[in-house]
Amino acid sequence: MEQINDYNQLMESTKQEVFVLYVMSEGCSVCHADLPRVEALLERYPFPNAKMMVNEVPEAAGQLSLFTSPVVIVFAQGREFHRQARIIDFSELEHRLNQLKELMG
Repeated sequence: MEQINDYNQLMESTKQEVFVLYVMSEGCSVCHADLPRVEALLERYPFPNAKMMVNEVPEAAGQLSLFTSPVVIVFAQGREFHRQARIIDFSELEHRLNQLKELMG
């Protein structure tokens, strides 16, 4: 999983047809516990993805309304398609990724 280190890099990444962002914060044990599950799920999909430490890219916190962590945001055609925060429902996330996979053919 790629690492996002600055806001411009994030904005360029979200312009892709589909892009999945996993947002973490320092000291968040749930973030570190969920990361391997998110990575394993994303291995089954052809979508570009990245992780970001919110404290390293503070501009993103304000622009994307990141008030908690972890957060998974799925972007489609440059817009937010799906978001989950704090408690990740992996079956719902998988459902949304399947929807996009079918739509993108």
